[in-house]
Amino acid sequence: MNYQAKLKQGIFSLSFLLTIFLFSCESTAQISKLLEKAGGITGTPSSSEISLGLKEALEKGTGISTDRLSLADGYLKNLDVKILFPEEAKQVEKTLRSIGLGSLCDQAITSLNRAAEDAANEAKPIFTAAIKQMTFQDVQNILLGESNAATQYFQRTTTDSLSAKFSPIIGSSLQKVNATKYWGDVMGQYNKIPLVKPVNTDLTAYVTQKAIDGLFIEIAKEELKIREQVAARTSPLLQKVFGYADKQKSLK
Repeated sequence: MNYQAKLKQGIFSLSFLLTIFLFSCESTAQISKLLEKAGGITGTPSSSEISLGLKEALEKGTGISTDRLSLADGYLKNLDVKILFPEEAKQVEKTLRSIGLGSLCDQAITSLNRAAEDAANEAKPIFTAAIKQMTFQDVQNILLGESNAATQYFQRTTTDSLSAKFSPIIGSSLQKVNATKYWGDVMGQYNKIPLVKPVNTDLTAYVTQKAIDGLFIEIAKEELKIREQVAARTSPLLQKVFGYADKQKSLK
């Protein structure tokens, strides 16, 4: 082999070794980062991480719930929260359906749910405010508490604000979606039936309460999901904080 051929071979070998070295360094760096990240996730979170992690989870859960319910059919097509005739009007519905006025009942039910859907998105800033006001003791009680501890917290701290916010919106929406008209038609037809007892329902108050109840049902679902499903913990912080909570509960 002549001098030039040996030189080319030497240069090729050196380049090959250098490539392997650089690849090895890059792989080592990546592995180091992964190990560092894994250590962070499995370690004990600080007080600030616990607070930030839980609040992140609650903002995510309430956001998903309100967004879902504020969509068209958010209440109407969700059997867990669908608003039906009030209890005192069940006989009204049964009677009207028996005489062929089922479509009138369906129109009334649809309009009640549309009003709730209109109001649902207004809940988000109320939940956000409640989250910001949490003390660290609140955070600990929720994180290590029952599977619906966060939902209970929101029920205690936001129900009055939600009622005050929802009531005028729902009252206005009931007019907009013709709910009061359909409800008036339902009651008008029912009251024409001989010997029936008239039913008086505060429609705005009823739909407001049912809309709020539906919100808490959906929030409870999201809370349970993040507590029980690792895949729902979509950030390293959530994984660390709720992994810690899992460990603490397993020690009890």
